Amino acid sequence: MKTDIEIAHEAKMKPITEIGEKLGINPDDLILYGKYKAKIPLKYINKEKYLQNKLILVSAISPTPAGEGKTTVSIGLSQGLNRIGKQTTVVLREPSLGPVFGIKGGATGGGYSQVLPMEDINLHFTGDFNAIEKAHNLLAALIDNNIQSKKRSLGIDPRTVKWKRVMDMNDRSLRHIIVGLGGTTHGIPRETGFDITAASEVMAILCLAENMEDLKRRLGNIFIGYTFDKKPVYARDLHAEGAMAALLRDAIMPNLVQTIEGTPAIIHGGPFANIAQGTNSVIATKMGLSLSDFVVTEAGFGFDLGAEKFIDIKCQYAGLKPSAVVLVATIRALKYHGGKPLKEVSQPDVEALKNGIGNLQKHVENMKQFGICPVVAINRFTSDTDEEVEVIKNACKEMDVQVAEVDVWGKGGEGAIELAKIVNKIAMNCPYQHKTLYDWNWTPEAKIETLAKRIYGAEAVDYTAQAKNDLKKVYELGLDKLPICVAKTQKSLSDNPALLGRPKDFVVTVREIEIAAGAGFIVPITGQIMRMPGLPEEPAAERIDVDNNGVISGLF
Repeated sequence: MKTDIEIAHEAKMKPITEIGEKLGINPDDLILYGKYKAKIPLKYINKEKYLQNKLILVSAISPTPAGEGKTTVSIGLSQGLNRIGKQTTVVLREPSLGPVFGIKGGATGGGYSQVLPMEDINLHFTGDFNAIEKAHNLLAALIDNNIQSKKRSLGIDPRTVKWKRVMDMNDRSLRHIIVGLGGTTHGIPRETGFDITAASEVMAILCLAENMEDLKRRLGNIFIGYTFDKKPVYARDLHAEGAMAALLRDAIMPNLVQTIEGTPAIIHGGPFANIAQGTNSVIATKMGLSLSDFVVTEAGFGFDLGAEKFIDIKCQYAGLKPSAVVLVATIRALKYHGGKPLKEVSQPDVEALKNGIGNLQKHVENMKQFGICPVVAINRFTSDTDEEVEVIKNACKEMDVQVAEVDVWGKGGEGAIELAKIVNKIAMNCPYQHKTLYDWNWTPEAKIETLAKRIYGAEAVDYTAQAKNDLKKVYELGLDKLPICVAKTQKSLSDNPALLGRPKDFVVTVREIEIAAGAGFIVPITGQIMRMPGLPEEPAAERIDVDNNGVISGLF
């Protein structure tokens, strides 16, 4: 069987100007990054068009080490919709180097449902992550410079500064560090650390900003800490937003590439869903909807994380709503949720599948809470038996949910024709009664409890002393009306990664609450979630290589 990278190398890409022409973009307007990548100017966003065209959201069950293939299905569905005559663009997030070198080894789909050029997209791409990293760290440098200053000091209390530095790499040794060592000329010693770039508030801001003016406003609203006399300090107090925005001048424009079948693909931004909003930028989504009749986009991890935040945060800020939502499920993953050991998930086991089906059922129930007409996509593998497929189909029938089998890895868009037809029918006919899960005017405690009980299935929410103190600050700063962006493990519906399937009677523990005033949400941090991941025992980086001709291997 061919690997993803072998299939990608065999594909014949079209010049990116041709892909742009499919969308009605003047080739002279594209900002080229070589022959196959380009940035699209923001002038192509058209409000009249993006409000009338169809947005298709792809989510998934709770992810497992067995893999669900959500990105691959998103790409395959966009290709399938084009095959049935619907002008479609797929809009995705940019991969972070952390997961690329850590676990997955690449995040551009797979088989005959990939976005190309896959090596470029996975490694640096057009430099957006680098720009975000530099803008974030510029603010960190300005903060420490002001603390050190004698003439222009704002009187920032170093003990209250929560703004860390970021780097796009998994490196657990940088989670907690001390800066300013070496004497008085080197700064004021204080404890801080590094987060991964995808967890940066600047990343979240870029992905929620409407334009450059909005970007600067949000950057200026970043909360830094307090002065010694207890006054709040924001990035605008350091006059940081202008320079930060200058570093993001090109990064704010979405990137145009293509799928293996020549379907236009817009890729922009990359916040993680377990610690941020987990979806591509508002600008990229609106751009896709301005240029094509259908847009297929994904939200990170399971519906409880990325999709909930997509609807409750991104859609509310952007004034968007999906016309249909696809939930990707695999038989292997559901058997894992049913207690089957990872090494044995490819073996037939109807009982394990039935034991794990509760995870699928809970996610479907969650989808219906938003007034969505859901579709379940069974991402079928060669090891799946017909009997196992029927178990899922029967479960979907009992839930009154349409279901389709897909094989987009092996067949590309052809393997998603059935799903594309169902999605098209729903998008055209489903009377979407747009609901949010909570009212932003509720108290933070009420919003968090609603998420915990209705989406995760928790019995109650518990707050540590630190979290209670953080809540007081939220109220004092007048930020209690902001939406909630829970940082939670993606491996379970609960905040405990060991609780698989559909856990019940558990308590969600909020450890602390971070303020993301620039992004426009507050972040309850639950369980043991980390904002700077570490590398696994056998990192994907160990199998990545490049030959004398510059051909990269090991990305898949």
